[in-house]
Amino acid sequence: MAGALFVASLLLALAISYKPLGDYMFRVYTGTTHSRVERVIYRLLGVDPDGEQRWGVYARGVLAFSLVSVLFLYGLQRLQNHLFLSLGMKPVEPALAWNTAVSFVTNTNWQAYSGESTMGHLVQTAGLAVQNFVSAAVGMAVAIALVRGFARTKTDTLGNFWVDLVRGTIRILLPISLVAALLLVAGGAIQTFGDHFTWTTLAGGEQTFTPAAAASQEAIKDLGTNGGGIFNVNSAHPFENPTSWTNWLEIFLLLVIAFSLPRTFGRMVGDNRQGYAIVSVMAIIALISLGVTQWAELSAGGTVPQAIGQAMEGRETRFGVSNSGMFASATTLTSTGSVNSFHDSYTALGGGMLIFNMLLGEVAPGGVGSGLYGMLILAMITVFVAGLMVGRTPEYLGKKVGAREIKLASLYFLVTPVLVLVGTAVAMATETGRAAMSNSGPHGLSEILYAYTSASNNNGSAFAGVSVNTPFHNTTLGLCMAFGRFLPIVLALALAGSLAQQAPVPASVGTLPTYRPQFVGMVVGVTIILVALTFLPALALGPLAEGLL
Repeated sequence: MAGALFVASLLLALAISYKPLGDYMFRVYTGTTHSRVERVIYRLLGVDPDGEQRWGVYARGVLAFSLVSVLFLYGLQRLQNHLFLSLGMKPVEPALAWNTAVSFVTNTNWQAYSGESTMGHLVQTAGLAVQNFVSAAVGMAVAIALVRGFARTKTDTLGNFWVDLVRGTIRILLPISLVAALLLVAGGAIQTFGDHFTWTTLAGGEQTFTPAAAASQEAIKDLGTNGGGIFNVNSAHPFENPTSWTNWLEIFLLLVIAFSLPRTFGRMVGDNRQGYAIVSVMAIIALISLGVTQWAELSAGGTVPQAIGQAMEGRETRFGVSNSGMFASATTLTSTGSVNSFHDSYTALGGGMLIFNMLLGEVAPGGVGSGLYGMLILAMITVFVAGLMVGRTPEYLGKKVGAREIKLASLYFLVTPVLVLVGTAVAMATETGRAAMSNSGPHGLSEILYAYTSASNNNGSAFAGVSVNTPFHNTTLGLCMAFGRFLPIVLALALAGSLAQQAPVPASVGTLPTYRPQFVGMVVGVTIILVALTFLPALALGPLAEGLL
């Protein structure tokens, strides 16, 4: 009953937030005035905030900003022993520094290290926390650019990347994360730049603890669907996630922007029904995932789990199985690496569902921005399939889905499967890749599959059981993160540019209504079937095989 109330209250809060937050983001991205602070930033950047950009210029802005961010964050890690607030930490090793820099810039936030023993306060705040803000703002900017492609006609411009980046950071992410951080501090999360301190345990031993600015980083890592954590056990740590109600708050932060962006989309295209259709697809997939995960975890096999009604291994006792499963579903359905339980300890089918969540492309609701543009591309593919069935040119929101558009959409969809399957195959086929595995058989394959799925989909959570802090895995996972982030972004922006140039196509009796339940069901089916057909062999050899043993 407690678990049901937890989920019900969360769904109610998300439903209440949908309209006001979605409308606010609509005003942010469509407004024409710039605040004084924003004008100062534009002056420092040397950009014209009123200048419009073609899709290629917009894409170059995204790539240039991200490249500079990677170089800055890499340098900050390598030089941290010479910087203040380093807490005596050594420079981060080159391969790990590369992996971490790419991870946080791509909104993946994959961590192959223990945060409290690897990085000092300056790197955590000026480096990682800053990227938590701007990488999330980049994803939102790309989503808004794609929506403009649908909303605009006979133009070759999609807005201004620098304006979208700054507004998303200052007007949306900063104020919400500030309120969330204060709530977390009130709940018991710590916020300090103190030094190491040691105390004597009840058993008579000594333990050293490194305090940190945990509340502020926890707020934006969840709100921006970033992930990672200052402490090694992530959101299972009582100083990051102190109580049951802070656990509820963190799950809410994971979902609220991604679930509200469809409202922004509906407002921008001038038809709120389109937003309701997209958010319905997201909600249906999310509820199916949550149901399967909870069923698999609460009906765990084995004499002891059946005797007590659940399996507590790998779960924080403050949250239990149900709330841990809710957190796990939310973090894998979004592009968030934040976890409050040990996913490697989940049942085979429960862990397999978490992998499947990421293989969906994280579109239910997905990361901030990336979930929306991924779902819109899947909607276009659905329209194309429906058009083939009735023998007419497919249309979506008054735009024809022609050869160029479907090629870009198909390439977008194929990027992640190539990275996941090739990365997993190379890791399993090479001695250096297998050397990191602590388990063999189907479970060992599941661990490797999870790692490359998480990296390629810019999720960042880990199945664990794999020692990924090796030159091989740091390099290959870093490449998967980079290609998995920027290739889809470039393809989405190219698609937006193609759509914006089109003239609107008047609706006719043959036009497929894309706001009715029929279309919602079609998009859900296409999304699940595409993933099932693509990844079923890999899943059959890993979690499905383990679950049937």
